[in-house]
Amino acid sequence: MTSMSAAVLVLEDGRIFRGESFGAEGETFGEAVFTTGMTGYQETLTDPSYHRQIVVQTAPQIGNTGWNGEDDESTGIQVAGYAVRDPSRRPSNWRSTGTLEDALRTQGIVGIAGIDTRAVVRHLRERGAMRAGVFSGEAIAADAELVRRVQQSPGMVGADLYGAVTTARTYVREAVGDKRFTVAALDVGIKFNTPRMMAERGIEVHVLPASATLEDVLALEPDGFFLSNGPGDPATADGPVALTKAVLEQRIPLFGICFGNQILGRALGRGTYKLRYGHRGINIPVVEHATGRVAITSQNHGFAVEGTAGERFATPYGEAEITHTCPNDGCVEGLAGVDFPAFSVQYHPEAAAGPHDAADLFDRFCALMDSHRRPSGRHALIEENH
Repeated sequence: MTSMSAAVLVLEDGRIFRGESFGAEGETFGEAVFTTGMTGYQETLTDPSYHRQIVVQTAPQIGNTGWNGEDDESTGIQVAGYAVRDPSRRPSNWRSTGTLEDALRTQGIVGIAGIDTRAVVRHLRERGAMRAGVFSGEAIAADAELVRRVQQSPGMVGADLYGAVTTARTYVREAVGDKRFTVAALDVGIKFNTPRMMAERGIEVHVLPASATLEDVLALEPDGFFLSNGPGDPATADGPVALTKAVLEQRIPLFGICFGNQILGRALGRGTYKLRYGHRGINIPVVEHATGRVAITSQNHGFAVEGTAGERFATPYGEAEITHTCPNDGCVEGLAGVDFPAFSVQYHPEAAAGPHDAADLFDRFCALMDSHRRPSGRHALIEENH
């Protein structure tokens, strides 16, 4: 760590943690959350799901493997701010091309180091995720003034953020080897490894902006439709929800993850709510009710779909069910259509960074598309009606 100027992490309830500047100097605002991953900080920082959040690392030592040009999960760092306890003084990894602090500084991410992150996490667990600010250098002012500025910053409830991280235009990830399927993927904050893992299974992935229409989807004559992860309050995602309803009416096989699980839930008539402090990390258990299997999963979500374990409910498309829950708190972790081809999970099967327990969900998506193949020109009647 090279920066030595003072920095403070200020929470909206008035709690203040004092440390040293880490990364760019200045001020930043966001929702203070913690992640329990002991590795994969580069993937975390570049995950669009963390947009406008100040991430606190529970692992005490961060930065040991530096930064490289291969592990980014988007076009740049997405977090609003970063808080760590003991940053590495120098990286040691054969893939490293620079330091974590250099990456933060170059991309203008204001961070703080040298604080008791255990105390921050205990506070957030007791009080819940909340608005926060990181201030360093000339941005530091009297404590009362900093608390006031944090309290005036926007909260996460009602935050419409997916439009800030979606792709500006459609792009294609070619299938590896023989092409088996075509998938239209709605980007509301997609990670790079998701289309990569689908491509490895022979899927040609067309990544569409969040503003895509049903006509855009049908023009691809896709074998499946994918809803990505993303940031913000799912209650604001009216456009993606409307598109999802239209896709469900077409009976196009659908797979959603994380924010996509919440979008599918809303499309099926379920409500969403904000969790106290959310699920963030790469060690969160999930139970699949049909098999009793427990997967250790990667997650980042502060909102959840309403429902209980094993619950079945009616939708305009047929019966659906709650397929997965978290044993820690009973939170809904998966949905599926009983009478229609759609399923989703609240976690990240793309394993960036780890674990790999849920990678088979992409194979399940392939099986779903294979069992619901429709003849060429299958959208002609729908396009006529539109």
